[in-house]
Amino acid sequence: MKVFVKVAEAESFAEAGRQLNMSPPAITRAIYALEEQIGVRLLTRTTRSVKITEAGRRYFDDCRRILADIADAEASAAGSHANPTGTLIVTGSVMFGQMYTLPILLEYLDRYPSVTGRSLFVDRIVNIIEEGIDVAIRIGHLPDSGLSAIKVGSVKRVICGAPSYFEKHGVPQVPADLAQHRIVAPTAAWASPEWQFGEETKTSVTVRPRLLCNTNEAAITAAEQGWGLTRILSYQIGPALLEGRLQTVLSAYEEKALPIHVVHAEGRHAPAKVRTFVDLAVERLRANRLFN
Repeated sequence: MKVFVKVAEAESFAEAGRQLNMSPPAITRAIYALEEQIGVRLLTRTTRSVKITEAGRRYFDDCRRILADIADAEASAAGSHANPTGTLIVTGSVMFGQMYTLPILLEYLDRYPSVTGRSLFVDRIVNIIEEGIDVAIRIGHLPDSGLSAIKVGSVKRVICGAPSYFEKHGVPQVPADLAQHRIVAPTAAWASPEWQFGEETKTSVTVRPRLLCNTNEAAITAAEQGWGLTRILSYQIGPALLEGRLQTVLSAYEEKALPIHVVHAEGRHAPAKVRTFVDLAVERLRANRLFN
């Protein structure tokens, strides 16, 4: 079963052999013996690729579940559930990761010296199964999947500016007033010239930015210096709001909040390193007043 799962995941006999430290002939013999025993073709081989059959897909799902049960039983018997070890890989967006996830990871590594940490902070959705990620911090509505997800808070897209800007240019009272203000716009994937407002009744305003920034940090800096208004996720300016360097406007017109989840793959079969990190992350993020 372990050999079959590795071959199906890697779509390669050779790669599965490297991962399992087995020779290609040994891998081939194991798969052949398994198919003979079951009486059904699990994999389709060509000279260029290995693809899983429909029957193989069903068997693959069962194999992963059974192997997880075995690993869980072995870990419990060995006591490893009480002693986190190994490498813990955590992912999330760049700014959220640096501002909020990294401090939690550092605290976790101080608690558990037998664990090595690795962060992957990128502004894209990482496939945590394919890329071998243990835990992800996700902002936004999650698609249906077999992953475990724990909600820890929410954030909104907010429009903000410096007090000095509002003293000089006034405060917009309705979204249409933005046409009279200098706009700084990040060019992130979610950014659009059509700014949406409202939860139930949606309205939109077309903005014409005077300054486009390829990073959120640059847009925030321009706003802090009083140059213009920008629209950003609320967590990204949390410290600036608390310290009074920035103020939000048009709060009555904000869109519905975006949830924050701690996501991982193994569910109740998660190893100690995952379960203990998830517990700490949930506790720390739920305690953060900027999200709750």
